[in-house]
Amino acid sequence: MASLSSIAGTDAGVIRERPFQLLFLTNMLPPLGTALLSPVLNSLVEPLGATPANIGLMMSAFTAPAVVVIPITGVLADRYGRRPVILVGLLWFGITGTAISLVSTFEAALLLRFCQGFGFAALTPVIITSIGDLYSGTKEATAQGFRFTGSGITQTVFPLTAGLLVGLAWQYPFLLYAIAFPIAAVVYVWFEEPIDSDADTDDERPLRAQLSDLWTLVSHRRAWTMVVARGSANLVWFGFLTYNSIVVVDGLGGTPAQAGILAALASTSYAVAATQAGRITAHFDRRLYPLVAMNVSLGAGLAVVFLADALWLAGVGVVFMGLGFGVVLSIYRSVITTLAPPTLRGGLVSLSEGSGRAAATITPILMGIAIAVLNPQLGFVSSVRLVGIATAAVGAGVGIVCLLLMSVSSPIRIEA
Repeated sequence: MASLSSIAGTDAGVIRERPFQLLFLTNMLPPLGTALLSPVLNSLVEPLGATPANIGLMMSAFTAPAVVVIPITGVLADRYGRRPVILVGLLWFGITGTAISLVSTFEAALLLRFCQGFGFAALTPVIITSIGDLYSGTKEATAQGFRFTGSGITQTVFPLTAGLLVGLAWQYPFLLYAIAFPIAAVVYVWFEEPIDSDADTDDERPLRAQLSDLWTLVSHRRAWTMVVARGSANLVWFGFLTYNSIVVVDGLGGTPAQAGILAALASTSYAVAATQAGRITAHFDRRLYPLVAMNVSLGAGLAVVFLADALWLAGVGVVFMGLGFGVVLSIYRSVITTLAPPTLRGGLVSLSEGSGRAAATITPILMGIAIAVLNPQLGFVSSVRLVGIATAAVGAGVGIVCLLLMSVSSPIRIEA
């Protein structure tokens, strides 16, 4: 473990602890919701009776319910515990995902994808919350970073496997979702509830009182600025994911394979950067400074991607963007878990993750509208570049403004 400590800092030993290992294992599932389908969507058009224009709904159907359901699962996790919500989420995610391999119509596949989104909503925010329950300080920042690194690894390995399996039969990639069942069994046997329900007498509060306390918490400037900042990072990331291939193919004269390399480079960059979250936190008295710097790296990196006139330059931009994204989200999540007492932590984390899903949903829509408006005057490629740069500026700018507002806010004092 000495070598790992030299890379990730003195708290790297968290990866040897069983509770974190189980959460890390569980975290394999949520990234597969979108990453698994990314390389196989075109292969689903004919067998499901879809069209190239509407096959993208397989993504939207999955992400849409999370915007609404994530805050609800957070409240449930605060009220009934983390472990039961995670177990239900794992089983539901696996059942609805693998069931897609049994259908033959596009409508049925969309319905199952919509249902699978409910399972996703019960996983990521509760995993993040559980890490906040178990650890604090730089150790929690390190754990959040390792969790995010795991997401990057998952989004690199499983899509490659899905791309190979779809060549055998279109149903086979969906069978990978069955990995949820053995993971659920392991969690059921070995994972212990990270909060002491016997000590938290507030669990007996009426639901209305719990929601009122959560509203009071979120209304505090120190809390809502972090919820907004969490979502702003996704503006940049999903702006890249949405128009990466267009920039490479139409703007740089590259190939879809080269666009895939850039996407993989972005995931690898944030996976590596996330391992440094704990070490970066330990080196600064205030998290404000590294967070502002990484927001600049995030926005500037995306701007370089859209401005690039050569593939290598776009690659440089992608690395800076990935570094910013990996560090920013890891530390954001660590900060957010410290803002709430255990009985409200799940709700606050879920609201922040819901903010991220909302940003992921609206970013492609708003960018598409802006490009359509500018296209007649500037042309398609120039419009894409301009809108991409604007997205980078807005995403990083909103994050920095929220951080500055938070830094001058009074501490949160709430009894819950």
